[in-house]
Amino acid sequence: MARGLIAPLMQLLQSLSRVIVCGVLALVLGACAAGPTAGLQSYQSPDGRFAFLYPTGWTEVQVSNGPRVVFHDLIHSDETVSLMINKVNEDNELSELGSAVAVGERLRREVIATALVEAQEREVNGHTFYDLEYAVHLEDRDRHELATVVVDRGRLYTLATSVNEDRWAKVGDLCGRVVRSLNLLI
Repeated sequence: MARGLIAPLMQLLQSLSRVIVCGVLALVLGACAAGPTAGLQSYQSPDGRFAFLYPTGWTEVQVSNGPRVVFHDLIHSDETVSLMINKVNEDNELSELGSAVAVGERLRREVIATALVEAQEREVNGHTFYDLEYAVHLEDRDRHELATVVVDRGRLYTLATSVNEDRWAKVGDLCGRVVRSLNLLI
């Protein structure tokens, strides 16, 4: 009787082993897909000065007399990523323009944000970045904006994302990864 159970028991163990291996493989691949660049694709400037990530499926739009680069969501077209580049004194460092809060408040006044929610400073590859979060109240809706600013070689780079407040819970993390992805290359 025991001999008759060995073959089915071996088949059961082989099947169980396959299920475990498939489960582990699915977890490993899932962890890779949920990495810091999941759902994002790369943009690099034609002159090779900077690069950043933007949400997969968004499309670049041309804007005259405005940001250097703009992407927007095809479904929610008022969700945007934009990069502004302004000239500053070549000798200035970001800290010379003020603290993260001071620069954030200055930008708030210039871009009609209602409130500066948070301002933080971080260092990446020898550059100081200020990460800024804003609440914006418009007549017809509330919006949420994230931005990062950095100075390099006489240029002030401002990478910003903007979404309606009702979508913030869903895309806020993605927006944070976008603004923190700005990278100065040369």
